[in-house]
Amino acid sequence: MGCSKNLVDSEHLIRQFQAAGYTIEHNPARVNGEIVVVNTCGFIRDAQEESINTILELGEAKRKGKIRKLIVMGCLAERFMADLIDALPEVDRFFGKFNWTEMLDYLGKSYNADIANERFLTTPPHYAFLKISEGCNRFCAFCAIPLITGRHRSVPMEMLLDEVRHLVAKGVKEFNVIAQDLSSYGLDLYGKMMLPNLIDEMAQIEGVKWIRLHYAYPTQFPYEILPVMARHSNVCNYLDIALQHISDKVLGNMRRHIGKEETLALIERLRNEVPGIHVRTTLMVGFPGEGEDEFQELMNFVREARFERMGAFAYSEEAGTYAEKNFDDIIPQEVKNNRLQQIMDLQEEISQEIQDAKVGKTFTVVIDREDEDYYVGRTQYDSPEVDPEVLIEKTQELRVGEFYEVTIVQALPFELIGKVVS
Repeated sequence: MGCSKNLVDSEHLIRQFQAAGYTIEHNPARVNGEIVVVNTCGFIRDAQEESINTILELGEAKRKGKIRKLIVMGCLAERFMADLIDALPEVDRFFGKFNWTEMLDYLGKSYNADIANERFLTTPPHYAFLKISEGCNRFCAFCAIPLITGRHRSVPMEMLLDEVRHLVAKGVKEFNVIAQDLSSYGLDLYGKMMLPNLIDEMAQIEGVKWIRLHYAYPTQFPYEILPVMARHSNVCNYLDIALQHISDKVLGNMRRHIGKEETLALIERLRNEVPGIHVRTTLMVGFPGEGEDEFQELMNFVREARFERMGAFAYSEEAGTYAEKNFDDIIPQEVKNNRLQQIMDLQEEISQEIQDAKVGKTFTVVIDREDEDYYVGRTQYDSPEVDPEVLIEKTQELRVGEFYEVTIVQALPFELIGKVVS
């Protein structure tokens, strides 16, 4: 359940299960095994509810004898262990986010440290997610991530580069680099921000076709990454950086340690130093202190910034966070939902205009899968599962995982239609 960081954890754990002699199937849509392990998400209320509903469905399957053992792990279990044990007796055992050794012990197996850097890919074989750190030191007012994952811990660069080489040897060509906070990579190990150094080294590994950056933090942004992006053709002109808001008042309440002017300067520098960059961001509406004036300031910001990719969500109070302890969540849910709808309607108009501008242009596209009527792919500006896809009519045979030059012939807000030219 949840984010791509959870997926990477599951992939490493699957490899441990395989080494312990288990036959593994990763198919959340169809449970087929004696032992079921659910890796839960605990980030926001909707994700928590989805995890709980999944556990309840599996509990019913267990009662019917379809599965023998139900194990729950991950962020939700890490955060609410005691409550879950009381509420979900159908679960045989709960483990936190990092208790893999204990889980294997519980099953009568042993953790194999020799394969700690290996994983079983659940993505298509041509792309993978690369998690470069765990945890976060930012302590934003609304965010429970530090309560779940703890403080920021970087993976040593040598381990990451070895992992990339190992994955390239298995056929991976595209690497989506992920972390709760990319910007802080290396601070704990090397005393300075090392994201630029890591990406520079990765880009020079033979066989790495695309590198894409996810979840940078705007405060103390490592600007040295921008010339690395501009210099290496295989570092995608794409940056996922959650800005959350633009109002100084709301940003202050959120404890983001950045203001409006610095945010605007950051966006301008991104676009100037990496021409053609596609910026993906996440915004929040309805946080305490967001009146109508602050919301309109946010709407104007979206109009002017014209983000190529943008998502938004309504604030929900999370237990144990600074906001839950220090602010009253007094904005009615109806108001939050209305603001969310307004900002997403605006973004859809902007997305359509940005997509329209691509008609007639040619882009390199990787083919992700073959559907009944189309091949489905992505450009360098599109991350798997969250960004627009390119649909190509099946007038010729294409290979999944290969790259083609595709001319765009039609644009929809969240899809492009193209034809292969080479």
